[in-house]
Amino acid sequence: MSSNATPGKTPVKSTGLHTGEIVPGVAKVDPIIIADGVRRSFGGLTAVDVEHLEIPRNAITALIGPNGAGKTTVFNLLTKFLPPSSGQILYKGEDITHRAAADVARSGMVRSFQISAVFPHLTVLENVRVGLQRKLGTSFHFWKPESTLYALNDQAMALLESVDLGGFADTKTVELPYGRKRALEIATTLALDPELMLLDEPTQGMGHEDVGRVVELIRKVAANRTVLMVEHNMNVVANLSDTITVLARGTVLAEGPYETVSKDPRVLEAYVGSSDEEAA
Repeated sequence: MSSNATPGKTPVKSTGLHTGEIVPGVAKVDPIIIADGVRRSFGGLTAVDVEHLEIPRNAITALIGPNGAGKTTVFNLLTKFLPPSSGQILYKGEDITHRAAADVARSGMVRSFQISAVFPHLTVLENVRVGLQRKLGTSFHFWKPESTLYALNDQAMALLESVDLGGFADTKTVELPYGRKRALEIATTLALDPELMLLDEPTQGMGHEDVGRVVELIRKVAANRTVLMVEHNMNVVANLSDTITVLARGTVLAEGPYETVSKDPRVLEAYVGSSDEEAA
């Protein structure tokens, strides 16, 4: 693991997030999610076996690990896109283990996907307005005229301005550069007023300029909410995360701030071992 992170930019909240010695499964001061004994098997293969994992509130947690570590499966379990084979998941102190994904999303846990998920033939403004419709209770009122949605335009524009897309409001989404589409996806996620945002590889496939823009955007939107992200770009992880959870073969291998995790021999072995296997 390596990073070009600027000295002095190490996250400052890390020291106040954990209670006791920082080891895999360490308790957090104010966890928003607790996964206890969560396992997921596919046939005879155990893909995820998390003994204990806590996600701290009002912080940015990066979930990292080599390919095949189980990161996306953990995301799917926490957001209820997959049911666990066993174990318990608590969100804001409530048991959500058997709740539906849509129900959990309405409780304030909203995720983005690895591939940009927007409506390509709607305008940028219309995409954000779709997310805001839930507040009017008209999400499925397809027979109503578009004019009934105009009341949401000011809110939609404010969200677009917050992600530096105000000048693209009338642009068809299909015409946006890839990095701007990911910014739009964050805006549509914010339209749902999430308390917890889960971002699946938010900078994947981006050029350097777009990466920098999205990093600053995530930092901005995380100011008053919790963010859990899967990310492969170690520069992004080093500059953004308050704490890191490392997965390897479906289990929690290490936790803590980047400066500690990046020097952990077990983490280095997991990454180097993965590289050696792929090269073989």
